[in-house]
Amino acid sequence: MPLPTDRAPSLAIFCKVVDNYGDIGICWRLARQLGGEHGVAVTLWVDDLSSFRRICPEIDVAAEEQQASGVTVRHWHGQDGAFAPADIADIVIEFFACDIPPGYIAAMAQCSPQPVWLNLEGLTAEEWVEGCHALTSPRHGMIKHFFFPGFTDKTGGLLREAALDEKRLAFQSDARAMAAFLGQFGVTAAEMRAVKVSLFCYPSAPVAELFAAWQAGSEPITCLVPEGVAFDAVQAFIGDDAALPGAARTRGALTVRVLPFVPQDDYDRLLWACDVNLVRGEDSFVRAQWAGQPFLWHIYLQDENLHHVKLRAFLQRYAVDADGAIDSLVQAALAWNGASANALPWARLWPALQADLPRIRARAQAWQRQMQAHGDLASNLLAFAGATR
Repeated sequence: MPLPTDRAPSLAIFCKVVDNYGDIGICWRLARQLGGEHGVAVTLWVDDLSSFRRICPEIDVAAEEQQASGVTVRHWHGQDGAFAPADIADIVIEFFACDIPPGYIAAMAQCSPQPVWLNLEGLTAEEWVEGCHALTSPRHGMIKHFFFPGFTDKTGGLLREAALDEKRLAFQSDARAMAAFLGQFGVTAAEMRAVKVSLFCYPSAPVAELFAAWQAGSEPITCLVPEGVAFDAVQAFIGDDAALPGAARTRGALTVRVLPFVPQDDYDRLLWACDVNLVRGEDSFVRAQWAGQPFLWHIYLQDENLHHVKLRAFLQRYAVDADGAIDSLVQAALAWNGASANALPWARLWPALQADLPRIRARAQAWQRQMQAHGDLASNLLAFAGATR
């Protein structure tokens, strides 16, 4: 049966926060887009409101239910709770195989028609994902569908709002707007003229080594890092000052400046304003791709180094242009993730990468056009749900 036509379809997203900001970042972007662009009545169930608040300051961590940007946000307390069929959304999404409440599932099974049940999976560039996208699994007398984001037209595509590219181009073409945006964080005119790098990574990234290479380099580098990220390396570089928002120190050619965590829209602007972006996980990884600037991805660690497999699969798609593989990008990405047994020192990796920045930027922009041709995840997901129900 089709989705309702006499009212806006309803949709519930269940999100368990595992990677601090990645999980809720993806779910929040998806929820906002579904509501704002498609008129879907979205309820977002989240188990960790404190992490949510870091990227959405309007969130009240003490509220059991609240409205934010047109989305109903519910505090999810694990597996407890009884639900009736009237409580169930037309589309139910469990993010990354989280276990939604048994009572909610039981009420889903009593609905007529039953809701579309989707497991929204994690992003990967591996080839097997095309064969697994949209596969079904019988559960509790219902059918669950596995929906994979991805980089080809045989997947669900990537999260991207309709006006995102227009906003980015307007911002990047307005030098005053970029200067005003960075200036609110204390970035000076001299720091703006330097090569600007945003840094968002996991603790395992070789940040201290990269800082040392930048410090000893010949070209000024301004590194903008959110509070708490790479804390040990940032604290060691800054010295006696606490590594809190507003703290900054210049040593040699490198200036490190600590920023507060910002709402998602401002994080996009930070990526747009920087010349190179070091990002992590999935959410900032996708946003770096839409920024159209060179980036290095610090991938979430997995057992048996499975994350290295995922990293190489992405590089095989991304780090290649008409002239072949972009070796400086491949080597730097592998070294950044500890995936190269014979990695060169950063004193050699960074200059090679920096020399290739124009080529990498051109590839980033070509990649954007390639990804846009696959549509966006939210629209593709709704079309799939409508065809499935």
